[in-house]
Amino acid sequence: MNLIIQSIHDIPAAHLDRIAGLSTATRIEQIAPHAHRLCEARPHDAIASYCWENQLDYGFVRPNQQLADFGLVVMDMDSTLINIECIDEIADMQGLKPQVAAITEAAMRGEIDFAESLRRRVALLEGLHEGALQRVYDERLQLNPGAEIMLKKLKEHGIRTLLVSGGFVFFTERLKQRLGLDFAHANTLEIVDGKLTGRVLGHILDAQGKADWLLRTRDELELHAQQVIALGDGANDLKMLMQAGISIAYHAKPIVRTQATYAFNFVGLDGLLHLFGG
Repeated sequence: MNLIIQSIHDIPAAHLDRIAGLSTATRIEQIAPHAHRLCEARPHDAIASYCWENQLDYGFVRPNQQLADFGLVVMDMDSTLINIECIDEIADMQGLKPQVAAITEAAMRGEIDFAESLRRRVALLEGLHEGALQRVYDERLQLNPGAEIMLKKLKEHGIRTLLVSGGFVFFTERLKQRLGLDFAHANTLEIVDGKLTGRVLGHILDAQGKADWLLRTRDELELHAQQVIALGDGANDLKMLMQAGISIAYHAKPIVRTQATYAFNFVGLDGLLHLFGG
């Protein structure tokens, strides 16, 4: 296997030599300013802890696996593609961010059913003017590091993109247009007379809903599971991640890190390109 080591800073040669020794790699190649490929490497129990201690991300990849092998990348939105939890920032406009954020955290850790947690959080937003949504988009929402680099390269390879979120259509549709994403699905907030009612319209898009959209889009594109990459950070993403050939936990909760194919704990979204030679 190739062992890809990457970081947000220069990787000291001593770190690379140590990991090469643990993995019995035969060669070290630099593939990007902060990324290296260790060739003919083997797993070792100490690699994970060594990388964590030194703020390195790692992944074992088949030598012949390339980005062009994939046809669909599926992304969560909040805290994955973007840097915020939109509902927490909306709640901040009501002075309720701590209460809502606590429910968000519990749901992401898998302690509360997502649909129930969303209903409880949205109910707290009753009466808020709809202009608060645009303020969150304009003033607080930013793409996570490496997002635009990753998406540009995916387009160059003809790889389709799906944004699927337990958040809100207000944000997913704007990101879809702004970034040229192929598909986007999320929940719709009910708004009457310019104010949020505290309710979500229709069936709530939860963990199973995310997985269902991945499967539906995959089948529509006539792809196999091994041609799909999924990225997420919370418990609500697990069902989606398990339906993908490659799953990536992005700066994720422990429950997600332990179940994903790869975990990006330090690098940006463009770390995906280094894994697969993009």
